[in-house]
Amino acid sequence: MRTLFLNPPSFEGFDGGASSRWPASREIESYWYPVWLCYPAGMLADSKVLDAPPHKVSINQTVAMASDFELLVLFTSSPGFNVDVKIAEMMKDTNPKMKVAFVGPPVTIEPEKSLKASKAIDFIVKREFDHQIANYAKGTPLSELPGVSYWKDGQIVHNPEGGVIENLDELPWVSKVYKRDLDFRNYNVPFLLNPFISFYTTRGCPAMCTFCLWPQTHSGHRWRLRSSDDVANECRWALENFPGMKEIFFDDDTFNYRKDRTIELCSKLKKLNFTWSCTSRVTTDYDTLKAMKEAGCRLLIVGYESGDQQILKNIKKGATIDMAQRFTANCKKLGLIIHGDFIVGLPGETRDTIRKTIDWAKKLDVETIQVSLGHAFPGTEFYDHAQKNGLVSIEGMTDATGHQLPNAVYPGMDRGELMEWVERFYSEYYFRPKVAWRLIRNAMFDSNDRRRLYKEAREYMSLRTKRAEFIKDQKTLDKTAHALNGAEESAS
Repeated sequence: MRTLFLNPPSFEGFDGGASSRWPASREIESYWYPVWLCYPAGMLADSKVLDAPPHKVSINQTVAMASDFELLVLFTSSPGFNVDVKIAEMMKDTNPKMKVAFVGPPVTIEPEKSLKASKAIDFIVKREFDHQIANYAKGTPLSELPGVSYWKDGQIVHNPEGGVIENLDELPWVSKVYKRDLDFRNYNVPFLLNPFISFYTTRGCPAMCTFCLWPQTHSGHRWRLRSSDDVANECRWALENFPGMKEIFFDDDTFNYRKDRTIELCSKLKKLNFTWSCTSRVTTDYDTLKAMKEAGCRLLIVGYESGDQQILKNIKKGATIDMAQRFTANCKKLGLIIHGDFIVGLPGETRDTIRKTIDWAKKLDVETIQVSLGHAFPGTEFYDHAQKNGLVSIEGMTDATGHQLPNAVYPGMDRGELMEWVERFYSEYYFRPKVAWRLIRNAMFDSNDRRRLYKEAREYMSLRTKRAEFIKDQKTLDKTAHALNGAEESAS
C-alpha cells in the first residue's frame, strides 16, 4: 500500500508533535525530526514522510494529498488529538478508500477511546509500531498484528501486545529517509548548531522518572542498544550526504547511561572527526564525559528538573543535588556546554521549592535553560498521582497555538501563579548581566547568530505578552471566585 506517514499541522507552527517528548509548542520555534515515523517509512519504498510543521504545509495542503495514498499513518499527541482527528476525517472524505492508522502516546493510553473518537480511524497501534505498520502495508491482516486495536463487525478488537524490538541494527537508517523526504535545512533547535540531523542510538530508558512520557507510553523502560559500528556507519553516511550539516544530535532518552558502551561508541565516533551533541544524566562520571569530549561532543541536554531533593525523590529521578553539582563542574572543566531543563509544578511543589530551584539554577549557571510547566500527561505515574489527589485537569493543557498551560496545580497556587513562576524563572536567569553578555558576545562576530538571536527574542517576547495576559486573567478569575465565596458565606 502506498503509505503517507504524517506528523500533522495540529496547530500553526506546532513544534510539539511526532518525536517531541514534551508535546507542546516551544517558547522559541524548534523543530525536531519525526524519527519514529521514519523507521517504518524506511521499510516501505513506496512511502512518504510528511512533516508538515517545519515544511510549512497547511491543513488544506495536507488534506489534498490524501488522493495519492492508500494508507495514512498519523502520529498524534494529547494536545493535538482533536485537531488530528478532524484532519483524518477530512482526508478520509477526500479519499474514502484510504485506511487510517493513529500512533503515538494517546492511542497507547486509551485505544478504545481513540477509536471511538471518529469512524475515520480504522485502527491504532500501541507503543512501537515499526513492523506492524510495514507488515500491514505489505498485506498482513490486522488480526495478526500485535498491539493493534481495530473495528470488526461493529466491535473493537484488541490484539495482545508483542515484545519490543531487540535487534535495533535490523532497522533502517532514518537519515536515508530524511534525505529522501525531508529538507534538513528546515529543522532548527536554538541551542544546537543548525542545520543539524538527529537520530537514536538506543531505545527505551531504564530511569523511572514519573513525569516522562516516552518510557511510560511508547518505548518502554527496557534499554536496547544499536551496535557501535552501526551508529558510526550511519554517522559516516550522514556526513557524506548532508552538505552543510553542522552537527549530529543523538536524541536518545539517555545516551550515556552505561559507561563501557559510551566509551566504546566514542572510540568509533572519534575517528570520524565531527561535532555532535546528546542527552545526558547527571550520574555520568568524569572519565565518560572526557571520552565524549575527545570524540567530538559539544553540548549536553541535561534534565536537572528541580533544586529540591525531596521533589527529586518524589519524581523518582534517581539523582541527587550533589551529583548534579559535581557533574556540572566536570562539564565546565572539560569545556562541555550544557542546556539545562527545569520543571515548575512537580509533585510536592511549593513557592519555597520553586524559589530554591531558581536560586540553584543561577548557581549552576549553565549556558542555556528551558523551563517547562509540570505537565501531567495521561499514561504517566505523575498523571495518576495528580488525578488521585484531585490536582489535574486534562482540559486546557495548551492554548490555541499549542503552548503549555498548567494542568496540574497545588494547594494555594493557581494556574496563573504557576505560569508567573515560569516567567520569573526565565527573567531572573537570563536578565543577569553576565548571561546577557554571554549571549550578545556569541552573536557579535556571527551574522547568522545575530539573526537567530533577534528572531528568538522576538518570538519569546511575543509569548511573554500572551502569558502576561493569561496570568492577569487567572488573577481576575481568582478574585471573582473569592468574592463569590465570601458572598455565599455572608448569606449563610
